[in-house]
Amino acid sequence: MADEYIITLMIGEFMFDLVLKNLKLVGESDEFYIAIEDGKIAKISKTPLKSDKEIDINGQFVLPGLIDPHVHFRDPGLTYKEDFKTGSQAAAHGGFTFVMDMPNTVPKTNTYNAFKDKLEMAKNKSVVNFGLHAGYSTLDEMERILELNPMSFKVFMDLETDEDLDKIFKDISNLSKKSIITVHCEKRNIVQESTNSLSDETEAIAYSYGRPAESEDQSVAQAIELSKKYGNDLHICHLSTKNAMNMAIENNVTFEFTPHHLLYDNNAFNEFGTLIKTNPPLRENGKNVSISDLNENSIIGTDHAPHSLEEKAKGVWDSSPGIPSLETVLSLLLTEVNKNNLDLNLIPKIFSENVAKRFNLSNKGFIKEGFDADLVVIDLNKEGVFDIEKFYTKAEYSPFDGLEYKGKATMTIVNGEVIMENDELMYRC
Repeated sequence: MADEYIITLMIGEFMFDLVLKNLKLVGESDEFYIAIEDGKIAKISKTPLKSDKEIDINGQFVLPGLIDPHVHFRDPGLTYKEDFKTGSQAAAHGGFTFVMDMPNTVPKTNTYNAFKDKLEMAKNKSVVNFGLHAGYSTLDEMERILELNPMSFKVFMDLETDEDLDKIFKDISNLSKKSIITVHCEKRNIVQESTNSLSDETEAIAYSYGRPAESEDQSVAQAIELSKKYGNDLHICHLSTKNAMNMAIENNVTFEFTPHHLLYDNNAFNEFGTLIKTNPPLRENGKNVSISDLNENSIIGTDHAPHSLEEKAKGVWDSSPGIPSLETVLSLLLTEVNKNNLDLNLIPKIFSENVAKRFNLSNKGFIKEGFDADLVVIDLNKEGVFDIEKFYTKAEYSPFDGLEYKGKATMTIVNGEVIMENDELMYRC
């Protein structure tokens, strides 16, 4: 009987694949142990847990792995800009454990076959977990795509006429399973008219007036109206104006902020030129959103969108819009925490919890027993300078390159496996 007890005790002490010890959890004063088994969080305890493999976190914070609802990994068809391998490496380096890729690749991810092919490609390349947004298509084609569980159907409203938008919202509402519709909100006719009127301008800041705040405000109003008309489950991407934000809040519509829209206004064009060009563009001071607009309901979506340097240097109107942000955003906002401009308690909410709930990601976004062991360790006191040459993205530019930060991801754990530690990527078999 005694021998049986000893054997049981030994098995109980060493039953876990991995134990993280001496860690802090946001909102808690004590230090904790987290045990991981079969890629899941098996136990969270204030008392010691045992495993053959233990990692001492040394009093640093552990957060749920970051989830980005909005990335452009350019794969397939545009892989000279980024591919799923380099993009997912950049994600892991920045503390992200789950990303959602947008459908504007070549071919577009708006057919069953294209969606299925992209899923297979991403499974073979990605070092983090992922989901795919689908493009809209015919009702029959979208119905088939539903079988593959898209994160949403994405609509670029700036590319469509009002008549076409009405049909798109209607078709998506008629699918057999209710689906989120994610929208890029800029009003096509306003953009065309404003851009034409400024076509002779050569200063980069002109781009922000060529796609003015009013174009986003009117497009958001239109999206809300259409979603009410047809009963769509609406989510607004990269929201950038105060007016649009207030409209979304008043109508209980979810939305996401990008780091560049929170941290810069359009005066940044005078410093960075077309490197900071993106859609929607940075807004005028007073019309723009800012760090102070973040609250417990907010979502961060990086809109990570790399281009080649050549494409970013073709002038105010012809250069490509997009900013890579996966490897900078967490440190940027932790820096704001250290400046007392942002509450640390918001970080797991805006990066993980809220997006997991919004996009129905079961067992992700929270540090709870039974949930997936997707975690990121942060050092709030880690100081440094962003260096684009040390990033994993194919992008060779960032408006944040050379900027000082305080606070950094030091370890990323995906499905219970350490895949990044101190800027080094470990590749999963």
